[in-house]
Amino acid sequence: MGLHFHRHPDGTTTGRNDASGFSVTHADEEEVKRLLYEDAGWQYTPPPPPVPAGFHRFALVHEEFGAVGFGDERYAGVRERPPEGCVPVDWGCFALECERPGKTLLDAVAGTVAQVRREHGLVMNSLGVEKPQEWLGDDRDGCAAVIAAHLLLTGTHRARLLGYGRKDLVRLLDATGIE
Repeated sequence: MGLHFHRHPDGTTTGRNDASGFSVTHADEEEVKRLLYEDAGWQYTPPPPPVPAGFHRFALVHEEFGAVGFGDERYAGVRERPPEGCVPVDWGCFALECERPGKTLLDAVAGTVAQVRREHGLVMNSLGVEKPQEWLGDDRDGCAAVIAAHLLLTGTHRARLLGYGRKDLVRLLDATGIE
């Protein structure tokens, strides 16, 4: 079964349920999603309200290749005293769902990662993006920014596991010509 969504230049969205053949077009994208979920027999959960200006919503995850879960003792301190605006959650691993201030999404993520590392000795290494190759949007603080931050954190974590250090990573960034 597949649900497909297509945004049109006129601002409307069309959704289609392949299994039933149901199709709907509406100006409200969330209404299209709700109707398709209802047709598929799935429960629809509306998106949370927007965050206040200057705040960003994101998840930080500590992913390990071993069988480490939410209840691991390494996470006790951050479970008890998470950064302000963050809530510990069990995603089958340790995660924080956060609404934090920052000039940009990357600024909010960086500040939170630094605070968790400084206060709890834990380096959060992911934003929990399952398919980062599915680039969505061009909003500097939207989904595309979440994917960019996720790739940086997971890349840094994996480089560290391979024995690369800060100088190696900075040299690679500098080689790209990023300003």
